[in-house]
Amino acid sequence: MDNATIGTAGTELATLAGGCFWCLEAVYDDMKGVVSVESGYMAGRNPNPTYEQVCSGTTGHAEVVQVRFDPSVTSFRELLEVFFVIHDPTTLNRQGNDAGTQYRSAIFYHSPEQKSVAEEVIAQMTREKLWPSPIVTEVSVAQTFWIAEDYHQEYFARNPNQSYCAFVVAPKVQKFRKHFLGKLKKI
Repeated sequence: MDNATIGTAGTELATLAGGCFWCLEAVYDDMKGVVSVESGYMAGRNPNPTYEQVCSGTTGHAEVVQVRFDPSVTSFRELLEVFFVIHDPTTLNRQGNDAGTQYRSAIFYHSPEQKSVAEEVIAQMTREKLWPSPIVTEVSVAQTFWIAEDYHQEYFARNPNQSYCAFVVAPKVQKFRKHFLGKLKKI
């Protein structure tokens, strides 16, 4: 594994895009083995983009989360199993009402092993026809991660009653908790 994958105390890094980063962050914050989750941007043209620039759809960035996890507790494959339940990997550049390339479904791998696991999981889901339409999740090498502004970090935890959080984020968190009870941190 490359140095970007290995963290302190044997943790690893995963970078995922599946629509609004608030949704992914809120789910992974609840998952056993996850040490930290940061919202940010990846795979665009402009260095250090702002939220407004990314939302304009002109920078090419995706909204992503970087998940630092302990592989002795949860695997990259398990992170992906959750990922494919909490978002729709069959809609190109869209999640619900959120439309644009910044909301694309993507796995940004940090090692050849992560790339292989991502491709295996997608192939298995395709064989098993778990989705009625083809999976359009892109699998690309991780690029520079640009951390999002402070007010985006832990957004759902700080704003659970905000309308987007109540109607979009909360149902995804509930879906995760229902389907992956054994993967929940003790809260």
